[in-house]
Amino acid sequence: HTGVAGGYVVEGHVPADDLKRLLAEQPNVAGITVPGMPVGSPGMEQGNQQDPYNVLTFTQDGNANVFARHNQ
Repeated sequence: HTGVAGGYVVEGHVPADDLKRLLAEQPNVAGITVPGMPVGSPGMEQGNQQDPYNVLTFTQDGNANVFARHNQ
């Protein structure tokens, strides 16, 4: 579940709209991730169940920040 897009590392089940936003805004980060495999994230759909999850950006030195919240 790891890829590279526009020079950013993309890890996990990141929604396409969040990836598009990352590429448009071009923040000074190493990449974007969805930790774990939350139900309701892209590729992890299970009927109508949608668990809340966060998309995080991360830096080379290990800092992470919330980039987007889903299913809150």
